[in-house]
Amino acid sequence: MCLCWAHFALPLLRVQANPTMLKTRIITAIIILLIVLLALFAFPSWAWGIFTLGIAAAACWEWGGFCAFNNNGKRLYFALTASFLAAIFFTYWYSQFIMQVALYSFIVSAVFWFILAPLWLARAARSKSGVIMAITGWVVILPMWLALLTLHDKSPWMLLTFAAIVWVADVFAYFVGRALGKHKLASEISPGKTVEGTVGGMVGVALYFFIWQHFSANVNWRGMAWAFELREDGLWLLGFFILLGLLSVLGDLFESWMKRGVGLKDSSHLLPGHGGLLDRIDALTATLPIAGLYVMLVAYK
Repeated sequence: MCLCWAHFALPLLRVQANPTMLKTRIITAIIILLIVLLALFAFPSWAWGIFTLGIAAAACWEWGGFCAFNNNGKRLYFALTASFLAAIFFTYWYSQFIMQVALYSFIVSAVFWFILAPLWLARAARSKSGVIMAITGWVVILPMWLALLTLHDKSPWMLLTFAAIVWVADVFAYFVGRALGKHKLASEISPGKTVEGTVGGMVGVALYFFIWQHFSANVNWRGMAWAFELREDGLWLLGFFILLGLLSVLGDLFESWMKRGVGLKDSSHLLPGHGGLLDRIDALTATLPIAGLYVMLVAYK
């Protein structure tokens, strides 16, 4: 829970907000935190599916702003997205093929984040094609939603374990970068990120891994078999945690680059004082699908 709070509270430290804006940010962060924790641990699978479907739909609606569509184009994109989401949810709830759908989507996501997104950023490319941008939005957001569904079905604690990697990396990167940062990581995309901060974030992820290993070895809660399965990977799992930490930075940078391409500071004003939903989940779009792929192919069976 502390990690969740840190993730939502960290943006409060990044700006010099007036008292009214700061109050708005804090209230919004508390409300979001309570809603997410309630949904994560109290909702049954169908309710969690609907809740996260709303998150995915809102994220795709914001992504429509990156596509340079007119109003009719944005409506059409959202309508197509809603249709995809509805079809996937139907498969999730009524069909046994959801795991195959999820697996293929995670593979596509892996190809995107390990190959295409780094090339896109390295070349400072800006696609002017609304269709390419629209498809990119689906590749970024839909696998994340499927990861939210499938990891939650394994265990809400499993989902929280992987999501917390993002928050730990973000918090450590912020404080280390603020104290020691001198070398910009990607000045044209995110001027605040530094090499030193990124390294600090990965050190934080490594510390989190050892804390998680100790914790998971000393709990005997019902439904924690998945934790013992993951622990068996030992230092390989440490490497995977750090890989997810690095991917969280890539996800953040990619969403920032998409916003800069259309001159936006925030993906929307959906969350008062915090900008858009994509601004809060950008790193999760890169990490959760890869976590889902790891769980399906390597770790927990």
